[in-house]
Amino acid sequence: MALLKGWRYGVFISGIVGLIGLAIYPVVIDPMLHTDKYKEVQKHNRAGVNQEAIQPGNMKVWSDPFGRK
Repeated sequence: MALLKGWRYGVFISGIVGLIGLAIYPVVIDPMLHTDKYKEVQKHNRAGVNQEAIQPGNMKVWSDPFGRK
């Protein structure tokens, strides 16, 4: 088996880094860049849910995770 040397090694490493980047983008980067899309999905999923009624005793009601201080 031939060892990767020179530009072939660079292409190999770049390919691995690129594949990892492609796998991580929809999970990590897209939600951070496009919060409005996820706010709408969350609003749709929580429609008609009374948080006060389903919250366990004396616990704080879940707040907007996108709200910043």
